[in-house]
Amino acid sequence: MNRFVLNETSYHGKGAVSAVAEEIKARAFKKAFVCSDPDLIKFGVTAKVTSVLEAAEIPYEIYSDIKANPTIENVQAGVSAFKASGADCIVAVGGGSSMDTAKAIGIIITNPEFSDVRSLEGVAPTKNKCVPIIAVPTTAGTAAEVTINYVITDSEKNRKMVCVDVHDIPVVAVVDPDMMATMPKGLCAATGMDALTHAIEGYITKGAWEMSDMFHLKAIEIIARSLRAAVNGCDCGKEGMALGQYIAGMGFSNVGLGIVHSMAHPLGALYDTPHGVANAIILPTVMEYNAPATGEKYRDIAKAMGVCGVDAMSLEEARKAAIDAVRALSADVGIPADLKEIVKAEDIPFLAQSAYDDACRPGNPRETSVEEITELFNSLI
Repeated sequence: MNRFVLNETSYHGKGAVSAVAEEIKARAFKKAFVCSDPDLIKFGVTAKVTSVLEAAEIPYEIYSDIKANPTIENVQAGVSAFKASGADCIVAVGGGSSMDTAKAIGIIITNPEFSDVRSLEGVAPTKNKCVPIIAVPTTAGTAAEVTINYVITDSEKNRKMVCVDVHDIPVVAVVDPDMMATMPKGLCAATGMDALTHAIEGYITKGAWEMSDMFHLKAIEIIARSLRAAVNGCDCGKEGMALGQYIAGMGFSNVGLGIVHSMAHPLGALYDTPHGVANAIILPTVMEYNAPATGEKYRDIAKAMGVCGVDAMSLEEARKAAIDAVRALSADVGIPADLKEIVKAEDIPFLAQSAYDDACRPGNPRETSVEEITELFNSLI
């Protein structure tokens, strides 16, 4: 049996942000708790949403104690702030950090027995849906607005906790490319490669099946044709990325990922490496490692990436073509080729063990070990 969980409602396209007020009023919510990070507030991005609330005379309170890799402390402070606010819904404005924080806050509010944030790691047996969340992404990558996953950093232990819970999915996703218009090139590239990693890992993960394959292949196609243009400031590219990353999220949220994410998570926890950058650097190397366990799937990936003549290629040629296409896209949008400037050799034993213990690792199509993950890290420095 396969299960698929998606938002109750999603809005797409320019101007979609106006739906935030419409949904709050239609659902009879009285006050919004707006989760958004300090930079988005500073640069006026959050105001694109709060101005909609103000125009509709909807009371709100902003919570912005959110780091790029949100911590247990950010969540705990957010829970206290929500309780004091009198709000009855959450509007999450931002990338994965804002939405992940919002999910954790919303889950703990309705499931207080999980107030110890560490108890949410893995598949937590919560009983109640979280506080209703309306998610407004400002980056085209994480797809947190449509997933049942969130990631919180345990700073004390230098590790990221992957939390999976069907009760945390936002009830409404508002995917408006105008909210992503001010992304710097580097952020656009990193989050875009994160989305591609979601699509490729989701396509080859052990849990993949026909419905998820449909989403992942379409997402790869859209991202491959849109990311370069998006990074160069083209509106059509940004619109494509807004859609492509969401479609990838529809898939991987329901079938899982693999060791690209397992290896990226401890880099974020230990070095505060941007998640998308870590994924993009690691992806081609892990694709090579996983190739023997993927059957004909890399041929499909190569086609979706726009490679010509794939049908006439041998299986090994098609696999190489898919990996080369990913490497080329990553290089074209300015992603570093390796981890030499990030990883310290003495940290690799900790990174490898953390990656092996990560919740994404069991979904990898090829069985692995701490020793093999160690070799993968070593090959990247």
